[in-house]
Parts: sequence; C-alpha cells; structure tokens
Amino acid sequence: MEYSPILHNLYVVPSSHVRNKLFVLCIMLSLWVYMIYCCVGYCSTVPNLAYANRRESDADADNRGSSAGASRDLLNNQNDLDSRGDEWEDIRGETKALDDNAMSGFFNETEGKKLPQAIIIGVKKGGTRALLEFLRLHPDVRAVGAEPHFFDRNYDKGLEWYRDLMPKSSEGQLTMEKTPSYYVTREVPARIYCMSKDTKLIVVVRDPVTRAISDYTQTRSKKPDIPSFESLTFKNMSAGLIDTTWSAVQIGMYAKHLERWLQFFPMEQLLFVSGERLITDPAGEMARVQDFLGIRRVITEKYFHFNPAKGFPCLKRPEGNSKPHCLGKTKGRTHPNIDPEVVQRLRDFYKPFNRKFYKMTGYDFGWDSEE
Repeated sequence: MEYSPILHNLYVVPSSHVRNKLFVLCIMLSLWVYMIYCCVGYCSTVPNLAYANRRESDADADNRGSSAGASRDLLNNQNDLDSRGDEWEDIRGETKALDDNAMSGFFNETEGKKLPQAIIIGVKKGGTRALLEFLRLHPDVRAVGAEPHFFDRNYDKGLEWYRDLMPKSSEGQLTMEKTPSYYVTREVPARIYCMSKDTKLIVVVRDPVTRAISDYTQTRSKKPDIPSFESLTFKNMSAGLIDTTWSAVQIGMYAKHLERWLQFFPMEQLLFVSGERLITDPAGEMARVQDFLGIRRVITEKYFHFNPAKGFPCLKRPEGNSKPHCLGKTKGRTHPNIDPEVVQRLRDFYKPFNRKFYKMTGYDFGWDSEE
C-alpha cells in the first residue's frame, strides 16, 4: 500500500502535551463542580432570615396575648422593658466588645448552640437584669439578653425552638438565660427537670415589701390610672385581709414557691442571691455566683463603681479610665409614698414566710430587722 499523508493525519496519536492539557482541564472542571456542590449544600443550611424574623414576631405576639394565669396580675406588664431586656441601654457598648470577640470564632466548627446549663429563674424586680449583665461580661458565659419565657409561655414550641434562641458558644463556655417569672409559675420546675435534671438555678430575692412596691411603681409609670397600692394590697382594708391573688404580693411568698422547686431539684442546685447585697456588695455576691457556676472569679471589685445618684453599681472596664456604664433610665425610679400602716401590715404578713425561707435556704436575709 502506498504511503498517504492524508491517512497519516487521520490516525495521528495525540502528543503528550495535548494529553497534559486535557488532564488539567478535567481537574479544573471537577473543582468547579465540587465548589458549586458545596455552595448549594451550604446555602441549604443557612437559616431563612425572613422566616426567623417572622417567627420572632409571632413569639412576641404570643407573649402579648398569653394569659396571666390564676393570679390577679395587674402589674405583669409583658411589654415593659424588663421583659425585653433593654434597661441596660448604656452598657451595650461594654458588652458589644465582648460579643465582637466571641464573633471572631463564629466560623469555628467547635462552636454551636446549646440548651442552657444554668438559668436565672427569678424573681421579678429582684435584680435579675443586673445579675445577668454582670455575668455577660464573663468570657466563659454566653447568655441571651432578652427573656425567652420558654418554660412558661412558649413551651409548646419545643426544645429546638428554645435552643435556637441561645447564642453560639464553645465547648468551654456556659450558656445561660433569665426569665424571672419561672420561679412563681407552677409548671416550670417539672419542665426544666425534663430538659435537664442537672440545670443550675439562680434566684435573686429582695425584701418582699420593697419588691412589691417596686413592682407597682414600674407599672404605674406606664399605667398612671391603675388603683392605689393600698387598695390593691387588701381584699378588705378594714379587716386587714391581704389579697394573696395579687401577683405583687404573691411573688414575695418565696418559701411557698421554693417548696415546688425542691420536689424536683436538690437545694445544692439552687443559689439564692441577695438583691440588696447585689447593690451594696456586687463583687461579693458575684464571687458566690461564679463559684456556684463553676467558673473563674473574673468579675471582681475592679468591674464596679457605685453611683450615689443612681443608687446602683455601675460597670467599668478594669483597664483604662473609661467612663463607668450605669443602669438605664428605667432603674432607680422614686417609689410612691405608701401608708406606713399598710407597709407594716405587709411586713407582718410576710414574716412567717420569710422565717421559713431563711430556714429552708440556711441564710437570714435580714428583711425583718426593720421591725
């Protein structure tokens, strides 16, 4: 057969240079396909922000529409600042720096959302907001700022909904929340026990008479037309019969509520913080709290500056000369003048509850010393 250049060109074998180019092209195509696949998978795991916002709005609506329960709760204003956790307006710059530091590890695969290992369960107007903000300065604590009200108002939404509300935390950090109404809500102890029987519980308590007046003062600032404190305190003023269905009175019966908690949790899992000492000796109370939580004593006297005008401790950075950040304008309201006879009758009413509470907790809070 004669040699044909045309046939030779038809059967030419690709050179090694061409094969190398084809190999590189295949690799590039494979990488592009893999990257597209990863992007699609990642997007499917990102929460829908519009849905999340709508869900939070629905939760707020549920909170506003929930019933107050069996107590005559004229002072349980669910829309007040104490429920939204906004009293510490001036401290946001202080905590934002810590939040920014925490966000630096946002993409760390060891971080995630956990159910809280510790909860501040009460009580309203006792000092729970102050305690939470003190703890949020601790590098080993991650706490949600707003009150979730999961175990009393949103329990039907499930634990995954509750977990999703929590901030991201690393393995060595403690996750916390605070909702003061938990302490006085009948169903809550069993529900928290079902979540975790090892949950650490913190109760901030205060002189029940002063607490009731503070409770009333907060609501009157938003509802000036509510009845007087004196008329709400009694079922029958002439007979001197205290109305225990009024939540402002009912909350201060601390021993009665504690009995329910002790049916599920041993006393060593509860810590009772003095609301008075949280003001006069914040570093001392914080030492007890940090020891109870099993975290380092980071929040010490270096973090506090007492403001005589406000009557509350302010937070400051231990380093530098930055201006202390104090409680917001919703704190430190002037209490109305209450009839001294009404105050004394309330003290007499609470005396047996206080004594029982001292015995149960092993600590005399000194609320009856004024008599």
